[in-house]
Amino acid sequence: MATKGEQFAGLTVALVTPFRDQAVDEAALRKMVDWHVAQGTDCVSPVGTTGECPTLSHDEHERVIAVVCEQAAGRVKVVAGTGSNSTREAVRLTKFAQKVGADGALMVAPYYNKPTQEGFYQHYKAVTEECDLPIMLYNIPGRTAKNMEPETIARIGELPSVVAIKESTGSMDQASQIAALSKLTILSGDDSLTLPLLALGGRGVVSVVGNIVPRDVKAMISAFEAGNIAEAQKWHFKLFPLCRDLLGLSTNPIPIKGAMKVLGRDTGEVRLPMTSLSAAEEQKLIGTLRTYGLL
Repeated sequence: MATKGEQFAGLTVALVTPFRDQAVDEAALRKMVDWHVAQGTDCVSPVGTTGECPTLSHDEHERVIAVVCEQAAGRVKVVAGTGSNSTREAVRLTKFAQKVGADGALMVAPYYNKPTQEGFYQHYKAVTEECDLPIMLYNIPGRTAKNMEPETIARIGELPSVVAIKESTGSMDQASQIAALSKLTILSGDDSLTLPLLALGGRGVVSVVGNIVPRDVKAMISAFEAGNIAEAQKWHFKLFPLCRDLLGLSTNPIPIKGAMKVLGRDTGEVRLPMTSLSAAEEQKLIGTLRTYGLL
């Protein structure tokens, strides 16, 4: 079945926001974008959960989007995090992302204030009425405190500029319902569930582990798309310890930043209330990276 949002199929990497001495490290951010272009990443997504958007100021949030769009320069797609628990703020950020050249907006369900299902619909409807940038919904009730139900997602998906969803409930039942009820392009929001989600009709992933092994994640997706299930399974089982041991060590993005520090690609700095890995956790992380072959 043809879906909306085919342009966002494949590998989207949820970019970390690099810090140096607690300031956004723009040089490192530009270098990251160039690296993903070289690696063949399909799309990058700045200032989402992995990009520590909750601790960025409004100015920093916009600056990160602008820098990524400028550095991408059409060489890789950019889906900017523009969600908020304030509809007005979401409109403002989405308009900004459109102005600086983003290809789409990743819009998390409004968090903390726990809207009704009608509230979710009206939130996205209000944004689409003010902006015509393609929107990727982002449903992650573990962080937002409220699930967008499949029927609500299908209803929101009827809005013309809503084209895809980052499915982060961890529920294959919910993903199945979304696939049955809507024409949205479904992307996994959990690295360990990418292959199962592809089997349900998903078209890719918004990946955290793609910050360090984008080619391997893309190889898994490509193998599945080509009908080579055994090859896709081989990649899944190779990637699984990274997804489980590395990403499961602590709250995202603490472990991925720790891994990038060990690999010499980031300072590893996070902003409070996030704290870095303990010495014991870092040793476990190093063991996982070594077993994978990255060290």
